[in-house]
Amino acid sequence: MKIAILDDYQRAAPSLDCYARLAAHEVEVLSEPVRDPAQLAQFEALVLIRERTRVTPAFLDALPRLKLIVQTAKVGPHVDLAACRARGITVCDSTGSPESTAELTWALILAAARNLPQEYERLKQGLWQGSVGVTLAGRRLGLLGFGRIAQRLVRYAAAFEMDVLVWGRETTLSRAREARLAVAPSMDALFRESDVLSVQLRLSEDTRGIVRYEHLAAMKRDAIFVNVSRAELVAPGALERALREGRPGKVALDVFENEPLLGRSDPLLALPNVIGTPHIGFVERGSFERYFGDAFDAINAFAAGKPVRVVA
Repeated sequence: MKIAILDDYQRAAPSLDCYARLAAHEVEVLSEPVRDPAQLAQFEALVLIRERTRVTPAFLDALPRLKLIVQTAKVGPHVDLAACRARGITVCDSTGSPESTAELTWALILAAARNLPQEYERLKQGLWQGSVGVTLAGRRLGLLGFGRIAQRLVRYAAAFEMDVLVWGRETTLSRAREARLAVAPSMDALFRESDVLSVQLRLSEDTRGIVRYEHLAAMKRDAIFVNVSRAELVAPGALERALREGRPGKVALDVFENEPLLGRSDPLLALPNVIGTPHIGFVERGSFERYFGDAFDAINAFAAGKPVRVVA
């Protein structure tokens, strides 16, 4: 098959051990975002790296030979599944793991708590000790959602002697109670009572904009808000407005509304109490071997006429 791997910013795929599984195919790796989908017209299969590529009806109309889309990790709302089904295009996804994103989340929490990026910038300028940080011990970690990543964060929090408070859907609260964790009586209470609050939800039409200005404005003045999930979980403009009004005290982000930023910035990054990373929670060699390995196995199975895990 003729295969395109899209939006591989680091051109990481060819460096992976699992890439050898595509030896029987003609593969092209694109590191730049596709501006005109017509340039993909000759491809029969696409490999998508997370949500970097939006698959719309217009996008699909430009790809007359396309038979298969394989999504690394889970398919989200960036892929129009109904449009794929209508055109007879098979869509598969792959499994992932929570370790790399959980570890980055904790790194961001520590960096925000101790002002590490700001202190490093001062050090490079020949300056010394410009701020006073805080420890995590004795503070409360709030978790909005309780999936696999959040469950790992609970273990990290225990090692740092933090309390944990959870809020989410009823199934989320049930899992938290089974784990003997405290559950908040409401989402409002979760934001009011947390010293560090991490958003751990999947983006869907139900969760889009679920974090509103009122939630953020109710946080403590020294609280840390962390989002490594999706920027769209926060209502547009809510975070910037709350920060400019003094709550929460700090923000750590791995996700932004317009990704990749490439040549432009996000207004949040101009604020002194915001630190950020360019959506690298899943960008780790072990994770890539799992994501891409599953994706390449699906391509080989499809090409051989064998069953694949079909999303659409």
